[in-house]
Amino acid sequence: VADYLNMKEQTVYRLVQQRKIPALKIGGQWKVKAEHLDKMFDEMLQEKLREIQLN
Repeated sequence: VADYLNMKEQTVYRLVQQRKIPALKIGGQWKVKAEHLDKMFDEMLQEKLREIQLN
């Protein structure tokens, strides 16, 4: 997940704890659906584009 989003693992864990990334803990490992990552990535991209347009 961290590699896919180009983030540090610590950042991903924080986003999971903040419920910004939907995840399920199974057997001591966090599981995240790929479509949830794609949705989050799209939302982050849209936010960045809005920021750029405002500047």
